[in-house]
Order: sequence, then structure tokens, then C-alpha cells
Amino acid sequence: MAETQTFDIVVVGGGPAGATAANDQARAGRKVLLLDRGGRIKPCGGAIPPVTMTEFDLPESVLVAKIRCARMFSPKDRKVDMPIQGGYVGMVDRKTFDEWLRKRAAEGGAERRTGTYERIDRDSDGTAIVRYKDESGEEVGVRARAVIGADGARSTVARQEVPGADKIPHVAAYHEIISRPTANDAEFDPERCDVYYQGKLSPDFYAWVFPHGDTVSVGVGSAHKGFSLKGAVADLRKASGMEDCETLRREGAPIPLYPMKCWDNGKDVLLAGDAAGVVAPASGEGIYYAMLGGRLAGEAVASFLDSGNPAMLKQARKRFMKAHGQVFWILGIMQRFWYSSDKRRERFVAICQDKDVQELTWQAYMYKKLVKAKPLAHIRIFFKDMGHLLGLSRV
Repeated sequence: MAETQTFDIVVVGGGPAGATAANDQARAGRKVLLLDRGGRIKPCGGAIPPVTMTEFDLPESVLVAKIRCARMFSPKDRKVDMPIQGGYVGMVDRKTFDEWLRKRAAEGGAERRTGTYERIDRDSDGTAIVRYKDESGEEVGVRARAVIGADGARSTVARQEVPGADKIPHVAAYHEIISRPTANDAEFDPERCDVYYQGKLSPDFYAWVFPHGDTVSVGVGSAHKGFSLKGAVADLRKASGMEDCETLRREGAPIPLYPMKCWDNGKDVLLAGDAAGVVAPASGEGIYYAMLGGRLAGEAVASFLDSGNPAMLKQARKRFMKAHGQVFWILGIMQRFWYSSDKRRERFVAICQDKDVQELTWQAYMYKKLVKAKPLAHIRIFFKDMGHLLGLSRV
């Protein structure tokens, strides 16, 4: 098979990571191919912090809702509201949001193609040949000076090119997009995200009800094999008064539990987004981190192409972990400890009542930085956390 086209960068996967990398590098003058499977929609609550809007130049039109409060539900049905002071959480529907990102990349100069990635072969000079099947099922090959694998958790690119990619543990996520409830007795507020920390709905993660404007995402995640995600969503819909709402879509997919230790193959392939494992532990938040990972991957690949030095590919992970590795480490500890039993979940929700916890949590979430300006608040939280850890605080 003759490969007649050569691209500077072939991006495999058109989610937030891949579309961001393609958009950035196409607008920088690179010849970019964005390859994505048709009809792919990731199950996702759709929450993005406001910093995403400014960092990635997103218009208000991509949001389907703005959230002003989060409500936590404990195993004993304690309800704790966490209002957002002076900000919001944006909500997107991945069906329309991801497509908007892909269209923007195309408008920026990236060539879009729909197809299913197969493998990477090598030309006689070692250049990558990206093989994929187009919509008619015919195999196509294109030459690539560099490849960005942004094809999601359990990435085929990653498993073929980066050692250890097949060993990253995952949480299975499932959600149903339903019509917005009209019944007054439904446990629903169009400006509030509901998060259920209840073992009956998820033995090791959480369940959620996230408003999407005219629709709602009702979902759950768990790494426990044999646990019925669909059954948990059905139970949640019934308990929250949304059992009779019309079901519009059902979607499921794995979510990685922590970032991979290596994101590149040492030659010309670099991972981004879920393929690299950049989903925040404890919260499962991934859109902002995917877009940032895509941007850093694009910049690292550009440095590699300019210099010819494959070591430049490692800059993507180094820069990401320098900025967010500490947060991921803290969130990982939180998930392993607080989500391990209903007794601990009950105490975790109790902690969320604290005003210091609420303020620092929202500040860190909205602006993606650990808050260091209020040392006394951190000290108060430390002693309160210790009280809960030791069982000294009342629940």
C-alpha cells in the first residue's frame, strides 16, 4: 500500500485532549490530521471549572448549565450543601461539546477524518505509518512525523507503543442522559450537582446527578467487578424521583485511576488525556486535565519536531505533574481512605459541612491551584480532619 500523504502530527482521538492538541498545533502552522471514531460519546458528568473557559478560549455557548451548589448525600442520607461563593461550575454535554472542539480544530487548519485506528507500522526510514479503517471499512495509511495518542482509557495506541499501559487500573463508569424532571417532588435542582457517597450505589466511588439544562446525567462509577452499574443508576433514579423521565442515551466506559508513569515511546509517540491516565482521583474530573494534557502534548511534540530530540516528548508529563501531581497525590489518598467504607463516607460528608473546607475546596477546584493564602484555615482543617480520622468528632 502506498502512503501518499505525510503529516507533521497525526492525533488519534477527537475528545477534549486530542481536539485541543490538534487545534493548537494546526493554528501554529503544523500539518495535522485529527482521526476520530464516529458516534463516540464518553459517559461523563460534564463538569468544567471556570478556568477552563479562559485558558482554552471557550465561549459561554458551550455550557448547558451553570452550577451554584453541590449537595453531598451520606450513607445515612445526611444532606450537606456546598454553595459556591463568587463562582460556578460549568456543565457541558459531551455529545455537543466534543464535536464543537473538533470543528474548531478543523477551522484552525487540522484535517478531520472519521475512522478506526488499527496500528502503527514503520517505513524503511523508521517513519510512523498510522493505519486506520475508514467509514467504508477500507484500510488507509498515512505517514506521521509524530503521533499523539488521545484515544481514551485502554488506549490502543498506548497498549501498542508504551510499556505498562495495559496495567493501569480503571473505574468503570456508566450514566444515562435523561429528560429533565418536571415533578416537584423530584430530588433535583437545575443549578445543583448531587453527589451520592453511598456504598449501595457505589462500593468504592460515588454516584451523581448532574444537570445539563434540558437533560440530566445520572451515573455511577466503580472498580468492583460484578457490581451492577445499571442497577445502581436505576436505584438512584427511583430514589431521586426521576424513574419515569425519558431515557435519551446510555453510555459506559472505563476511567483510569491515576496517571501513567511514562507517556511516550521514546521515539515519536506521545499520549494525552485518558490515554495518559490524567483523570483526578476521588472526583473523576477529567475534561480540564484532558485539555491541558492535550495542549502540553502538542507543545512537547512541536519541540520534538523542531529539535529532532525524542527526549522532548517527556516534557509533557513533567510539566503536567509539576503543576498538578501534588493535587493528584492528595486526591488519591482521599479516595483510598474515605471511600473504603460507609462509616468513613459518613465522616467524609460530615467534613464537607465545614465552611473552611468548602471555601478552600471550591477555590482549588475553580482555579486549579492549591490555596496557600489562608494558613490558619489549613491548620483548622488539619485538626478537624484528624478528629474525624481518629473518630473523635461527632458525625
